[in-house]
Amino acid sequence: MTTPPEKDEAVTGGEAVVRALASHGVTDAFGIPGTHNLEIYRHLRAYGISHVTPRHEQGAGYAADAYARASGRPGVAVTTTGPALLNIAAAVGQAYSDSVPLLVVSPGMPLRHPRQSTGLLHEMRSQTEALRGVAAFSHRVSSVEEIGSAVARAFTLFRTGRPRPVHIEVPLDLLEAAEPAGPVRRAPLTGPPAPDPAAVGRAAEALRAARRPALVLGGGARAAAAECAALAEELGAPAVTTANGKGVMDERHPLSLGVSLHSPAVREWLVDRDVVLAVGTELAESDLWGPPPALTGTLIRVDVDPAQMYAGLPADVPLVGDARALVEALLAECRGGAGGVPADPAGVRALRAARDDETRTRDARWLPYLRAVRRVLAEDAVLTSDSAQCCYYGALPHLPLGPAGRYLHPTGFGTLGYALPAAIGAKTACPERQVVALSGDGGLQFSVQELGTAVQLRLPLPVVVFDNGGYGEIREEMAARGDAPLAVDLPAVDLPALARAYGGRGAVVRSPEELAAALAHALTVPGPTVLTVPDIPDVPEESPR
Repeated sequence: MTTPPEKDEAVTGGEAVVRALASHGVTDAFGIPGTHNLEIYRHLRAYGISHVTPRHEQGAGYAADAYARASGRPGVAVTTTGPALLNIAAAVGQAYSDSVPLLVVSPGMPLRHPRQSTGLLHEMRSQTEALRGVAAFSHRVSSVEEIGSAVARAFTLFRTGRPRPVHIEVPLDLLEAAEPAGPVRRAPLTGPPAPDPAAVGRAAEALRAARRPALVLGGGARAAAAECAALAEELGAPAVTTANGKGVMDERHPLSLGVSLHSPAVREWLVDRDVVLAVGTELAESDLWGPPPALTGTLIRVDVDPAQMYAGLPADVPLVGDARALVEALLAECRGGAGGVPADPAGVRALRAARDDETRTRDARWLPYLRAVRRVLAEDAVLTSDSAQCCYYGALPHLPLGPAGRYLHPTGFGTLGYALPAAIGAKTACPERQVVALSGDGGLQFSVQELGTAVQLRLPLPVVVFDNGGYGEIREEMAARGDAPLAVDLPAVDLPALARAYGGRGAVVRSPEELAAALAHALTVPGPTVLTVPDIPDVPEESPR
C-alpha cells in the first residue's frame, strides 16, 4: 500500500481523492471508469481500495447505498462527468430519502471552463446544481489541497448528523494537476450531541406514568436495538416499526407488531396510546402509507436531526442526539421505578391478527413462498427489496426478521430496480452472510444488467422474482379508478434464461417447496441464480409468523 505523501509533496488531484478516502477507512468503491476520471482509478490499488464495476451508474449508486446499510460504513461511488453523474442521481435521491451515508465523487468541467457552452465531452450547465437537488450538499473544489477538506466535511456529516448523500466534484484539470495536497484531513471522531438530562427526565416521567405506552422504531433506532427491546419490556409497551426499522425489534418478540404502520387497526391503536416514543423515524407518509394520524397522547421523539422535532407530527418532548445514548438514558431512568404496565402478548397477537385480516385476500398469494424463504435463511441473512408488491405487501409485513438480519428497502423515494444492485453491494460488504434479492419482473428489468456484475464477482446471490407480467401495482390502481389498463402489461421474459446468458443460473419454481430447495442450492453456488415464481392465485393462507 502506498505511503501517504508528506504535506508539502505535490500529488495529483486524483491521488488526493484516493488518499482522502483511504484516510477515512474506505476499502471498497463502486463505479465505472470514464475518460475524465482515470486519474482516480490510477491510484485505487495502491491505496488498498477494491473496486466493483456495475454495468450502469445507477447500479453503482444502489450498490454503494446497500453497502452502507449492511456494513454501517459509508458507501463510495465514483462516476465520470455528465450523463454518468445524472445516471447515479436516482440512487442519490434514494439515499437521501432513507438517510444513507453515500459519497459520490466525480470530475467536473475544468476550473476556468467558460460559462458559454463549448461542446466539451460530457459538458452540462452545472453538475453541482443538479446534484444539490438530491444530495445533502454538492461541493466543487478549487484546489488539490481542498480535496482533503471536502472529503473530511462529508465524513463529518456522516458521523455527527443525519447521514445523507454527498457529492464532491473535482474539476478534471485538477485531477491531473500536481500540487501540494497539504496535511491529511480526517473527520473528527465525535458523535451527535450528548443527551439533555432535563429533557430525558421529562420523557422518562411521561413514560413511567403511561398506562397505554407504545414504541415506534425507525431506521435510526438500529444501533439501539437491544436498548429499545429492553425499554419495551420494562414499560410493557408494544413496538411497531417503519419499513427502514424492520427487524430493529425481533418481529417474533411477543411485544412486536412488526412493520404495521400502514394498517388501519394499528393506526387506530396508536392514536389511542397515551404516550408514544418514536425513535429514529420521520413518521412520514412513506412510513404510514397515508397522512400522519392525530395522536391523542404525548409524543416523545428521539432523532439526531433537530428539524425532525417539528416535521410531520411535532414532538411534545424532543430528544435530539444519538438514539442509543438517549434510549439507554431513558431505560436507566425507567428501570426499577414505579412505572410500566403488565405486558399484554395476547393483545398484541390480536392486533397482529386484525392487521392480517385487513389484507388477507390481497397478501395471501405471497405468504407460503415467504414462509419457504424464511425457513431457508440464516438469522443474520440480508434481504434486499424492490418497490414491488411482493415486497411492500408481502415481505415487509409478513417475513419475520430479527436484529441480526437486515431488510434493505427503497422507502420514501420508492425507486425501482434497487434489489439486484443492492444485493451486490450488501454481499460486497458482508461476503460471509447470506444475501437474497426479492423483486418483481417489472422492477428487476430496470437493473437486470447487473446480473453481469454478480457473475463477475462469483458470490452466491439468489434473486427471487415474483412475475406478475408487468407493473402490477399500477395495473390495479388503474382498475380501481375505472380505467382500462394501459402500458402496464409487459411481454413475458424468460428471466432464468437471461441469467444463464450472463453466465449465472436460473429456474422457474412453481411451489413453495420448489422455491425452498432451489434457494438453498443457490446460496451454495457462485454467481447469481434467478428464481422466478410465476403469477400465483390469491389463496387464503396463514401468516408466516
